[in-house]
Amino acid sequence: MDEHQWMAWVGKREVARDQIGDAPARALAATLDRPADLPADAGSVLPGVFNWLYFLKFAPMSEIGPDGHPRRGGFLPPIELPRRMWAGSRCQFSAPIRVGDEAEKISTIQKIEQKSGKAGVMVFITVHHEIRVGGKTAIEEDQDIVYMGIPETFRLPEPIALPPCDWREAVPVDPVMLFRFSAVTFNGHRIHYDRTYAKDVEKYPGLVVHGPLQAVLLFEAARRREPGRTPSRFDFRGVRPLFDFDVATVNGRRRDDGATEIFTATGDGAVCMQATMHWT
Repeated sequence: MDEHQWMAWVGKREVARDQIGDAPARALAATLDRPADLPADAGSVLPGVFNWLYFLKFAPMSEIGPDGHPRRGGFLPPIELPRRMWAGSRCQFSAPIRVGDEAEKISTIQKIEQKSGKAGVMVFITVHHEIRVGGKTAIEEDQDIVYMGIPETFRLPEPIALPPCDWREAVPVDPVMLFRFSAVTFNGHRIHYDRTYAKDVEKYPGLVVHGPLQAVLLFEAARRREPGRTPSRFDFRGVRPLFDFDVATVNGRRRDDGATEIFTATGDGAVCMQATMHWT
């Protein structure tokens, strides 16, 4: 592939607007089995990464590709590699977003880069998102999207061992939870709910737990463990797939500088997603 053909997309921008209603946040809280934690009234502060429930793109069925995503092209370049994943993000929280707010999201493609590694050719796209309320920046996020080929046989990457942590929580991931998260985020990617597709087409051994679902679990666990503190920055990166048959845990520890390191891991201690929360 010639990466120069994609350079026209660098700097491309799109703007979306949405009203921050309470229903999507309620639906996610129920999916996490924590309905009592939800802001219900107008003016209640929306938990940080719950902004992913808004500004969704409602592509009609006639525009959906074979993997369940909208067909390639449009805002993102038409990368030909068949597998697409949200690899990680770096989020900065400057001001609260509240239920009832009218908000604006400005997305800009910052960088497109092609690399080669053990998994073959990969293309990384970094998209900068800025959410504004009343003309002022509330959240900024640099999102990394990776495209890659589908191997003939799935192989797990070498495990990264879970480091010593201060606390641990079991997370009962299952197909119903994955389906509900797909529904509330309007994510049609079939690897999260269609086991036949996930195994036969994309060669995974089971249903894949969404990267953003793991990030939400990490974010919310850190907030529960640090009551009274306000998140200022949240960075996360996926390092290994997590599947619906795994015994999943969320683990965390406070660093000497006051930040919180959080990890999703399998039952045998292999890290799947690693994240860091900074506080004001």
